[in-house]
Amino acid sequence: MLTQTAQHGVRTMQEQGAALASLSKTLDEDRLAWLAMALTPGLGPKRILDAVQTMDTPSQIFSLGLTELEGLRLPAASVQFLFDGRGRAVAEAEWARVTATGATLVCHSCEAYPERLREIYDPPPVLWVRGDASLLSRPSLAVVGTRHPTPYGSGIAELLSRDLAARGMTILSGMARGIDTCAHKGALLARKPTIAVWGTGVDVVYPKENKKLADDILDGGGAIVSELPLGTFPAPQNFPRRNRILSGVSVAVLVVEASENSGTRVTARCAAEQNRDLYAVPGNVTNKGSWTPNTLIKQGAKLVATWEDIWEDLPSQVRLELEAEAMEESGQAPGASLLPEQALRPEEAMVLEVLHADDSLQIDEILDLLEMQLTSSEVFTALFELETAGRIRQLPGKNYVRTM
Repeated sequence: MLTQTAQHGVRTMQEQGAALASLSKTLDEDRLAWLAMALTPGLGPKRILDAVQTMDTPSQIFSLGLTELEGLRLPAASVQFLFDGRGRAVAEAEWARVTATGATLVCHSCEAYPERLREIYDPPPVLWVRGDASLLSRPSLAVVGTRHPTPYGSGIAELLSRDLAARGMTILSGMARGIDTCAHKGALLARKPTIAVWGTGVDVVYPKENKKLADDILDGGGAIVSELPLGTFPAPQNFPRRNRILSGVSVAVLVVEASENSGTRVTARCAAEQNRDLYAVPGNVTNKGSWTPNTLIKQGAKLVATWEDIWEDLPSQVRLELEAEAMEESGQAPGASLLPEQALRPEEAMVLEVLHADDSLQIDEILDLLEMQLTSSEVFTALFELETAGRIRQLPGKNYVRTM
């Protein structure tokens, strides 16, 4: 038989357990409420946030009467949708689908919601996330650009993303064709997680040829994020909206190549409105893909040629934290390479062998030296790969030197 003290202890534990269960239920109800409002026709992010600010908790939306809902200044159709229970029904159905796919819902009031994104004018009320949602709160760089890059643009986007990711910066992009794809691949080459922000549901891969890249992002510990429900297919109006999330989550935005009318300009404008640092890689003035980055530089964006140009401009506290993390993870002394050694293909090894760190060779000289061993196409490909990997550097006049 339990003593009075023991009985009191049992009651206390039961009360604490009930309180925790109640808290968990309340939190779930709040997330369900956010989801219900996000899925209600006629409600945008700003209207939802304004409505929630007038309530004690988001879940209160489920218990409000018709007059009280109208008092929130919501459209009549939206009020009716919530009042007659359809909002809750669609939220519960979506919740079940999200659970079944292994995704996560991160709502505006959740601890995991990125603080930087909360700062923007119209933050999404709900984020659908596959993978590691905690990455959203890490210092990140959005890398954006054209879907039709030049070889130079592709190479520099991958190189800068790889070098910055290797030093702890989380690379974020939209997983579109072109520069976005190169940015994600660069981070993966550094064996670091990367974030893809989609203009579709997190279960709808777009473009379809990036299915393997999406799998690689998740397998590499990264995340796929969207503000759109599961099953949402690509629609033109979704992508400009998506761009405010790209810049909103990030510390800064890097533009590599983009034409005058590129959607990249939307991301650059969002970055300026959100008070984010804006960087751009200069390009050949005769190339139409250089118009946006060159114009941004004229307007005050910071010119970027190497990863150091961004790294040295980061807030001191952010840079020191990332440097400490990188050193701890790598177990290397300061100044040692943070990048994993990549095995060279035979053609790359042969080209690298004829180059020197203290004397440059012109492209015609390289071709002459390797004429009996490699075709010109193989030499050009090897040079590009070695330059992208940071093992060689191209000087004016198509001259090359080793960097190691």
